[in-house]
Amino acid sequence: MAWYFVFFFVSGFCSVLCELIWLRLSMAQFGVTTALTSIVLSVFMAGLGAGSWFAGAAVRRYGDRISFPALRLYALLELMIGLSALVVPAELVWGHGLLEGLADRAAVSSAAYYLISGVWLAATMVPFCACMGATIPVAMFAIRNRQQESDRRSFSFLYLANVLGAVLGSFLPLLLIEPYGLHKTLRIGAALNVVIAASAFVVSLATRPGQPRTSSPPAAAHGATGSHESVLVLLFTTGLATMGMELIWIRLFTPYMGPVVYSFGMILVAYLSATFAGSQIYRYWSRSRTQENRLTWISLALLGMLPLLTGDARLPLHPLARVFLGVMPFAGMIGFLTPMLVDRWSGGDPDRAGRAYAVNVVGCIMGPLVCGFLLLPLVGEHWSVLLFALPWFAMAFPSRRVPGFQILSRASAYGILLLALSVLLTTKDFETQFHGRRVLRDSTATVTAAGEGMKRRLLVNGTGMTILTPITKMMAHITLASLDHTPHSALIICFGMGTTFRSAIAWNISTTAVELVPSVPRLFSYYHADAAEVMASPLAHVVIDDGRRFLERSPAKYDAIIVDPPPPVPAAGSSLLYSQDFYAVAKQRLEPGGILQQWLPVASDPTQAAVARAIKSSFPYVRVFRGMGGWGWHFLASERPIPVRTAAELLARMPPGAVSDMMEWGPAPSPEEQMNLLLSHQSSTDAIIALSPATPALTDDRPINEFFLLRRLYGQDVATE
Repeated sequence: MAWYFVFFFVSGFCSVLCELIWLRLSMAQFGVTTALTSIVLSVFMAGLGAGSWFAGAAVRRYGDRISFPALRLYALLELMIGLSALVVPAELVWGHGLLEGLADRAAVSSAAYYLISGVWLAATMVPFCACMGATIPVAMFAIRNRQQESDRRSFSFLYLANVLGAVLGSFLPLLLIEPYGLHKTLRIGAALNVVIAASAFVVSLATRPGQPRTSSPPAAAHGATGSHESVLVLLFTTGLATMGMELIWIRLFTPYMGPVVYSFGMILVAYLSATFAGSQIYRYWSRSRTQENRLTWISLALLGMLPLLTGDARLPLHPLARVFLGVMPFAGMIGFLTPMLVDRWSGGDPDRAGRAYAVNVVGCIMGPLVCGFLLLPLVGEHWSVLLFALPWFAMAFPSRRVPGFQILSRASAYGILLLALSVLLTTKDFETQFHGRRVLRDSTATVTAAGEGMKRRLLVNGTGMTILTPITKMMAHITLASLDHTPHSALIICFGMGTTFRSAIAWNISTTAVELVPSVPRLFSYYHADAAEVMASPLAHVVIDDGRRFLERSPAKYDAIIVDPPPPVPAAGSSLLYSQDFYAVAKQRLEPGGILQQWLPVASDPTQAAVARAIKSSFPYVRVFRGMGGWGWHFLASERPIPVRTAAELLARMPPGAVSDMMEWGPAPSPEEQMNLLLSHQSSTDAIIALSPATPALTDDRPINEFFLLRRLYGQDVATE
């Protein structure tokens, strides 16, 4: 049995590794949108559920015909999973090429894009995810063939090993990606799958195939959950609530942890570590007991509220303490209850375990969809938690007499519910600390506008995006004034406060802004009094989409593409707007002589060098200027020479409205002095690359800005002001 534990430990690691990297590769090919992310995760989970269900059914129907050790079937599944490292990335690139070809011929609507990409992703991932899902029923069948005395709890045994491996898989791949990149890290995981396959085959050579029991397993104790049907209902409910609450946890803790991959990794580590601990406790508990107390379930109502408490800004806690204290109690209880339910339903039977696990997976698919697209936009984090916890509240009020649930137990249950409601009603969301705020929620984020005058701020999921600053005005003015021809169109990627968009409109040219978060443009009027007038212009166009995806599916070309990625520079997914691969797409959407303006805030030396090298290798002509106040960089890149003009010459090319817009907030007393504030701080890509000359260009495969932990540990990830 030790071999099975090792196999599922390594397999759990590889599964999470695949999920993380497949999601990143899909984002690079199809866009960083909530809908696309939901499609990828749903496809992944659907494949797991389908594989578990059908493998269990196949074992029941054909198991008695197998004349060789069943462990060899498991070895074959792991080998197939290993092949995915070669097949999935290639198929994602093919799918991207298909959509790009369609976009070159005609504009592809958002709905059609999602439909085509969703079908392609399903065809690409489901076969391999199904192999992952099939491993547990097949391994249970192999264990059952060996006539192990403890095979009634075989699911929880394999589940325990799998979750322990997943804990490692939730963080270690992030460290591997930094030195090796996404594709090589995926191949490391594939190599481990192949090692598992080879090892399982070798072990099977010393295993004699037994005859599986053909009779159904004896009925297990119902426990506090009642009938077998209620077991399946609870499995669905736990999957729904757990995965839905994961989305809520990200919203609650991002303001403290930051929107970086390591923050999300820590939430996953906390969840999986507690799940493992809960599963281990269940393994010990189930040696001598078969029936849990109903209060165990009711306690989930209180434990589910804890993230609201630890996410309250008034509570002085370290960010990691907020996550671990908020997430782990609930996750630990789920780790106890989920394998208990599957063991109870299956009694060691692979078919029944496959069906039970599939029901749980269906809940896991529905949870993020219901939470992200319905609950969070409509009612916010607090009431979403309550809605997910309602089943546990309801269990305190049974419709019929429950054995052992007498006066003392009822009093305890009501006490638990009272504490849960107290946490719900007394805690506050992160944004409530800002006075005079406006808060909007959608399926993507919680957006907060706060402050007065020039101190107004924009926050997305608690992270400051931008302020009112002349830097964002100069993104438009220096770019359009530097063109070698009269501009007619501009594309702004990332709307922010709308300042750059407003400045481009001042040039009287067709201006399109692409923004990922739907609520952000709706706050335009909070920052600019003339927002309604600007939006009413026939020249103004705002599109809700991922900027890179928009470029790929729209055949239009622009005189200027102005890119202002969301801060901080290491934010998860931001590399897709700094990479060499992105610039290859952007070049195709520039008019001859058009200019791409890339804004790069202050970042670590390796990140600045990686971005500069990516731009230099993508465009033959690049000019670089320090941002006003000596903060950040404006990169102007083109396939044709960029004219070198004086401040007076640049101003002569600007319409009066554009000059007036540029001077709205100063800081210089005259337009020429204002323009010289930028021109007098010119640099070069070579000077920036020299900050970290050994750092390669930033690419989709090497997202250097996002993966920095090893460099930081060795003191190599420092910022140069």
